[in-house]
Amino acid sequence: MLVSVKTCNYFFLYFAAELTRRSSIKPNNSRMTSNHSDCHYCLQSLRGRKYALKEENAYCVKCYDSLFANPCEECKQPIECDSKDLAYKGRHWHERCFKCTKCSRSLVEKPFAAKDELLLCTECYSNEYSSKCFHCQKTIMPGSRKMEFKGSSWHESCFVCQYCRQPLGTKPLITKDNENYCVPCFEKQFAHHCYSCKKVITSGGVAYHDQPWHKECFVCAGCKTQLSGQRFVSKDEYPYCVDCFSKFYAKKCAACKKPITALGGAKFVSFEERQWHEECFNCARCSVSLVGQGFLTKQDVVLCHECGSL
Repeated sequence: MLVSVKTCNYFFLYFAAELTRRSSIKPNNSRMTSNHSDCHYCLQSLRGRKYALKEENAYCVKCYDSLFANPCEECKQPIECDSKDLAYKGRHWHERCFKCTKCSRSLVEKPFAAKDELLLCTECYSNEYSSKCFHCQKTIMPGSRKMEFKGSSWHESCFVCQYCRQPLGTKPLITKDNENYCVPCFEKQFAHHCYSCKKVITSGGVAYHDQPWHKECFVCAGCKTQLSGQRFVSKDEYPYCVDCFSKFYAKKCAACKKPITALGGAKFVSFEERQWHEECFNCARCSVSLVGQGFLTKQDVVLCHECGSL
């Protein structure tokens, strides 16, 4: 059985790596250059007023906000230059608006995850979208390794042999009654050994004379053809295909000369070391069936009373 291993990232992102801030407002308490003495847009004097820089140009706060402020994804209001602008993948938020969509807790300086353009704290994301461990039913947290087998997921520490409790990882395993076992434990606890080759039967197999056999080991004692799913006849504790049994052991019908077997519940008639298929036991002259009837013998043939009295 194949087991796959995955690391559950789920777009797990960190604020420090993905989020940017902007706070470009400057107090006018230092010496201004001639380029910064007036607002670049409205041309009003900036002396004694706060201003913001954009591409080496100075703007009064009002003009800067009207020209450059980003709209907040949450409240749709502009993020003014005296506020922090939190940006993620081209989208912007006020610091107070940057919160989990589900539980509304702040995501500022905290790890978060994105799903369908919604921001979620790691706890809410895990509860909503992360896989649940098949064994303990707890969430498999983003960033941890999970084992996948037959459409279900496990914590790596929960995916163990049912008998020895050792981690299965990606090692070969065998499932019995919805429980997983490492190969040595399964063989020790449950496996049958083939009557022919003495090796473990891990799947399938057939039973003959109350003994287990590999399908590939259960063959005709004569021609070695596999007998699994085929008709066969037992002779001296050995199985034979129909052809080999007929060739080596079956009696021949005195009438049609074909082998007489017991397959399918076939019946036959025996008389003085001779045998007939039931359907072949007929009067040699008039062909009437002699099964259950009186008959006469004449040399090598059998006759009904009427034909025998002629």
